[in-house]
Amino acid sequence: MSTLSAMSVHEYPMLIGGLEHRSESPIIVRTPFDGQPFATVYAAQERHLALAVEAAEKTAPVMREMTRAQRAAILLRAHALLEKRKDLFARTIAGESGKPLREARTEVERALNTLFFSAEEAHRLAGEEVPMDAAPAGAGRMAMFIREPLGVIAAITPFNFPLNLSMHKISPALAAGNTVVHKPASATPVTALLLARLFLDAGLPAGALNVVTGPGGAIGDYLVEHPGVRMVTFTGSAEVGLRIRSRAGMKRVTLELGNNSAVIVCADANLDDAVALCVPGAYANSGQVCISVQRIFAEEPVHEEFVERFSEKASQLPIGHPLDENAAVTSLITEAEAQRVVSWIGEAIEQGARLVCGGGRQRATVQPAVLTDVPPRARLFAQEAFGPVAGINRFASLDEAIAAVNDSPYGLQASIFTRDIEKAFRAARRVHVGGFLINDVPQLRVDQMPYGGVKLSGTGREGPRFAIEEMTEIKLISWRVSV
Repeated sequence: MSTLSAMSVHEYPMLIGGLEHRSESPIIVRTPFDGQPFATVYAAQERHLALAVEAAEKTAPVMREMTRAQRAAILLRAHALLEKRKDLFARTIAGESGKPLREARTEVERALNTLFFSAEEAHRLAGEEVPMDAAPAGAGRMAMFIREPLGVIAAITPFNFPLNLSMHKISPALAAGNTVVHKPASATPVTALLLARLFLDAGLPAGALNVVTGPGGAIGDYLVEHPGVRMVTFTGSAEVGLRIRSRAGMKRVTLELGNNSAVIVCADANLDDAVALCVPGAYANSGQVCISVQRIFAEEPVHEEFVERFSEKASQLPIGHPLDENAAVTSLITEAEAQRVVSWIGEAIEQGARLVCGGGRQRATVQPAVLTDVPPRARLFAQEAFGPVAGINRFASLDEAIAAVNDSPYGLQASIFTRDIEKAFRAARRVHVGGFLINDVPQLRVDQMPYGGVKLSGTGREGPRFAIEEMTEIKLISWRVSV
């Protein structure tokens, strides 16, 4: 029996308060590439959600009172266990999300980094002195501020990086002394359940991390509105993010939402470098990355050459099953998503775009597509495609390219390729995004960096240090020393 077949019959109950919970509504998780059964999970009912928040509330004082060293030690033990279970996690990610196995292995390595950085930040969690006597009213007084955990944090995570994006929310929350109720994506719950069991094995108190599974709408609304939840951290669509923001009330909210990442390729750029980075930047995980290269603006003197070289490399990407070691492109998360991407390609062509290569579909798999002369208002350019497609338009001046990049409701990350440092920093200052990269692609995330966007791309920042700042609150302590 193959590895995939052997795992497909296994069931994964929810984990609440350290105990397994099932419901009367089993859900079959399927491998997107071919629709084969992968695992069975259970849809949470309201009683499970109530139990999860209750368990997190009950354990919150325990986590709060732990020393920094104790929290860091748990995270480091989890790091050691994940190192031993790398293959299990990689195959689980590939099986349930459809991500190519080699990319799944990279995701596990990144999650190890995120976990390690979180452990380090647990050691560094501190406030600072406040210079009270800098003001006349502060004479004879000293003060400091400290950072305290918020309490229960609801983490709602997407399918495209089921391990590392979960780790970006869970490990900083635990490092800061919070507890977590985790709602993973409906398509990829197994990785989250394996991760929760790993943390238990590492000595995390029962109830500090609880995982509830099932359809997102009702579960998300319950967690967002529950008075015991102090913060919601969400990665997903702008539509859902806006809904969370409107229903969260006074809760702290961090939102990492959509994007349509743009790249500017100047005539003086190293084209070998630009093509070599932009192709995987556009088609990794079949383009299902919020910072995937979607819009490319190539300066007129090099536009045709860049299109030719980019499309040649894109058309050579091997397509296959996610557990195929050689596959670079597999499938989108559902066949409906593949149909949507193909329809957006067709719409752009009807509006005047030219299809250079790709765009064919078989089940949930779409061949890497390259288009040029894409109308700015076509959904392929104006919205987030979240599929294996890139549009390459031309520009005459850098000001024109910067205006085109900014002509978007999103602003997560963007980049430029040029040998001219003045051009590079002019673009860096004027492009309205949360992160700007020079001679690199926007599809870059080093896991300790501040990561987040502006406009409809979200609010708040991730990366362990920056997530911990979002997940703690400042308390001032002042004392009068002259009496």
